[in-house]
Amino acid sequence: MTAPAAPSEGGRPPTPPGAPSAPIVLRAARWVDVDAGEVRSPAVIVVEGDRIAAIGPAEIPAGATELDLGEVTLLPGLMDMELNFLIGGPETPTGLPLPMHGVQDDPAYRSIRATLNARTTLHAGFTTVRNLGLMVKTGGYLLDVAVQRAVDQGWVEGPRIIPAGHAVTPYGGHLDPTVFQRLAPGIMPLSIGEGIANGVGEVRACVRYQIRHGAKVIKVSASGGVMSHSTGPGSQQYSDEELAAIADEAHRAGIRVAAHAVGDRAVQACVRAGIDCIEHGFLASEETLKMMVEHGTFLVSTTYLTDAMDIGRAAPELRRKAAEVFPQARSMLPKAIAAGVKIACGTDAPAVPHGDNAKELVALVSRGMTPMQALRAATVTSAELVELDHELGRLREGFLADIIAVPGDPSRDITVTQDVRFVMKDGRIHKGP
Repeated sequence: MTAPAAPSEGGRPPTPPGAPSAPIVLRAARWVDVDAGEVRSPAVIVVEGDRIAAIGPAEIPAGATELDLGEVTLLPGLMDMELNFLIGGPETPTGLPLPMHGVQDDPAYRSIRATLNARTTLHAGFTTVRNLGLMVKTGGYLLDVAVQRAVDQGWVEGPRIIPAGHAVTPYGGHLDPTVFQRLAPGIMPLSIGEGIANGVGEVRACVRYQIRHGAKVIKVSASGGVMSHSTGPGSQQYSDEELAAIADEAHRAGIRVAAHAVGDRAVQACVRAGIDCIEHGFLASEETLKMMVEHGTFLVSTTYLTDAMDIGRAAPELRRKAAEVFPQARSMLPKAIAAGVKIACGTDAPAVPHGDNAKELVALVSRGMTPMQALRAATVTSAELVELDHELGRLREGFLADIIAVPGDPSRDITVTQDVRFVMKDGRIHKGP
């Protein structure tokens, strides 16, 4: 007896077991060629399996399912290079506040919440993200790796996740919960595996632990932060030797390193150490930006949060730091754009609410990028950062079928990226017809 066809999964029609899925043909008014920097008309894209098989083919494959999406523009799936699904998210249905992260919630609760944030982000048109970790008590489990596996196995909806596991930070550093949340000594002790690491030997062990348990990128807290009770945001928290050890350990394993670095001195130290990507870089000088260009160091500027981050309930000293640092951050980014720094898109969500990720593109344009440059930051440049530019970030034959649709023309009005009408990831439809 033949088994019945499985229910429709991820937007594809039911397919008999063992049979190849029928091609899907997407029709739309326009599509964006990010390499050429042009919007082309009309859009006819053939998807077979998880790949783009053809763009503007002379013939449509027999048996294909055709979807006419109408007066929209097709784009490659967008990318967010800094967020954390394990925190933030929707308010509870009862209206009660979310529990304090790392203290009142537990690993299971955080993981379930992360699946909701992942779905929200995917439906906003972001099909690839880096989950850059914080530091919490997990018993050594890398929760973002678990969420990544659940998404990859099709258990939950979400973007492609490049997980970092636990961030690496020294005693008293930015993200150390004892200073981040003003905890008393001994309240939430963390192991090396959970991110607290001091000295060259410990930072090497900490990096090895994250990689051992599935991290695909390493995050290091290289400077103080604005929204933590650690050292000043401009201070360098790890020595040059420790930063070099972190970069060396990750690179020998084929893993890239992202550094939270606000201060100019810390950014320079990260560049010298060979760290691949600077998160924030708010106080970077023009000399430092030139160094980044010379070394090919990426910048994820998280610039929208400097306009819109809700700091109303933050401690007075944190609000004072934000009032001092955020204007300097806003003036840094136009200099980075003009200097030719490789800028990738990242929001630091939930500093920006999950699902509002496209507001970062609007902010990039307000800082001096053209709309097409902002689209490149969220596609080809981000794909290069995560070393997936051979199959992501472009609408091109042979690339993975990550395709979204927005109304209007995003090369003229970048704000339309906030109104995503259709989402396909790996050839499966997650939003739309």
